[in-house]
Amino acid sequence: MTLVVIGPVTHDLVVIGDERRRKIGGATYFQSFVFERFYGDYLAIVNCSDEGLISDFPSADKVMAVKKDDTHFFLNHYPDENDLDVRRQLSNFADIPILRSDLEDILPSEIDAFVLNPLNRYDFPIDTIEYLKSFDVPVFMSVQGFLRVPKRQVNDNYTIGLDNFDDLSAILSGADSIFLDEVEKNIIGMDCDVGEMVITDGSRGSRIVSEDEIRIDAVACDNVVDTTGCGDTFMAAYITQKLLHKSPEIAGNFASGIASDKIRNFGPYKSIE
Repeated sequence: MTLVVIGPVTHDLVVIGDERRRKIGGATYFQSFVFERFYGDYLAIVNCSDEGLISDFPSADKVMAVKKDDTHFFLNHYPDENDLDVRRQLSNFADIPILRSDLEDILPSEIDAFVLNPLNRYDFPIDTIEYLKSFDVPVFMSVQGFLRVPKRQVNDNYTIGLDNFDDLSAILSGADSIFLDEVEKNIIGMDCDVGEMVITDGSRGSRIVSEDEIRIDAVACDNVVDTTGCGDTFMAAYITQKLLHKSPEIAGNFASGIASDKIRNFGPYKSIE
């Protein structure tokens, strides 16, 4: 059985204070390092034009590129290097949807669950979502990308806004877990037909809402280096524990610890024994 993780890989530019660094990004990229360490049997499927980006994934035989005519770009700007909860973003809003026809011939024969990581609203058409739901396995979704809309144009990119839309309820309906932050929760509300909502709030911790609400403290880190991808790392770590049938509280505390480990280094999660 295989965990299938789907979503774009990106060209990223990270600006922290006066320091500028280019790197590979995207939720599926960040999550693959967590799944490599804590789950093992996974397949990452990414949509991009630059297939060379997959060479930086932790296992070459566990990633496949769906060739498109563009690649997502993100500028992640942290203007205050002492407060990495504050981030400003630009994106090219690449229109490179993952279609049902892209997936039909490459999905494994036996699937544990799907993890869906849109970076903008174009990535997962509703027809693709319905196709993946038809497998009747757990589906975990990141909400943020579905809400992103282009706002002000800056050269070839756009500032990012967040907005709800009519199809979102149908897209999220039936998901086992959706992952979002407090701002995104305020946009979509709490009335979602999902198993649980995992709501993060940076250094203030997170909460898991289903029939009850469980609060998870952030694990303190005295050497914050890079928070880009921290939420994606938290999501992946949480999912590994849920697939191992751990309780939401155990899964949340584990994910909080792994996210804290991630932000001690630049780039994706690195295992700390």
